[in-house]
Amino acid sequence: MTHLSSWTRTVSHTSLAPVRWLSAWSRILFFGAVMLVRALSPASYGPETRYNLARHIYIDTAPILGWFTVLISLFTLIITRIVVVTATSYGLSQYALEMVVRVLVIELIPLTAALFVALRCTIPSGAALVEMRGVGHFRKLQRRGLDPIEVEVLPRMLAGVFACITLAALSCVVAGVLAYLAVYGLTTAGGKAYTHMFGRVFDPLYTLIFSLKTVFFALAVSIIPMASGLNNVETDGSRESAALQGLVRMFVVLLALEGVSLVGNYI
Repeated sequence: MTHLSSWTRTVSHTSLAPVRWLSAWSRILFFGAVMLVRALSPASYGPETRYNLARHIYIDTAPILGWFTVLISLFTLIITRIVVVTATSYGLSQYALEMVVRVLVIELIPLTAALFVALRCTIPSGAALVEMRGVGHFRKLQRRGLDPIEVEVLPRMLAGVFACITLAALSCVVAGVLAYLAVYGLTTAGGKAYTHMFGRVFDPLYTLIFSLKTVFFALAVSIIPMASGLNNVETDGSRESAALQGLVRMFVVLLALEGVSLVGNYI
């Protein structure tokens, strides 16, 4: 009877897995829709929310902006050198710089910025929401007549979006400049050819897909960890389980978005 009972619980747990999976994603989608509506509503930005928003934007962006740019600079120089040397050895040097821009600027930098912001900012913020909820901080805000979602969650989400877009935009500019310097050096002789190549790469369709991908990456890494923190009912409700759930779900969404982007760009 003991083995039968254990088997029954295992089967029941397995059979309910798709239901729990659909329930978790439906809560994330609903949470994301609600947060987007609140973000676009001027009534959401009370004094407490504005203060927390400014604080989180600074905390999530300023400390990492400098050394992330340095890392991207080193990464750009290494990738550019490898691509240029390889293309030259095969007699394809005229395509080297275009390949660097397509692979590095369009594909790798937005994804790198999104993962960096997620690991550094939004996943810890989502885990912090679990702790706030556990110690009763949300109830204290409600007793003061404040909405915990607007005061604590919305600023963290918007700060994550801002940090992701800022890092991606700045890194793309730095990568573009360093790629030019790595190939042509400190001269303006290659300016016309480089500008022509850049304009050919960033045609209207590429620019639209690149912009949408960056925005959706920013939304994904900002919304999913927050939703996992607030709706962390599937496991033990700890910071670690919320962070792990947010990381797995966010990684799945980023892969799906990157796949859609590749289909739109190259098929």
